[in-house]
Amino acid sequence: MVTNAATLGRSGVHDFILIRASAIILTAYALFMVGFFLSTPQVTYTVWVNLFAQTWVKVFTLITLLSLLVHAWIGLWQVLTDYVKAVAVRIFLQFVLNVAALAYLVTGIVVLWGV
Repeated sequence: MVTNAATLGRSGVHDFILIRASAIILTAYALFMVGFFLSTPQVTYTVWVNLFAQTWVKVFTLITLLSLLVHAWIGLWQVLTDYVKAVAVRIFLQFVLNVAALAYLVTGIVVLWGV
């Protein structure tokens, strides 16, 4: 079996499952945030800090950040392999965009756990 080092999963089925699972987590987090904003009459700095001071919110946010990385990594690989035919350009774009996604993850972790 031929594997591609640029994909995150072991196969197309594994990538499919990772994309769907990460999409469910991202949707749950988006619904949680929408519910928070709808149920909180006035979002102040204190309210926001108190929300993210709770460990379960930090863990949920961290899982969501990881899901976003997985979703972006696989999605970028799929789109770039479909639409960018020049191998050198595709590898360069994958590298730059995946480094950006990793930087977003690291920044999110630092901001989230630095509070």
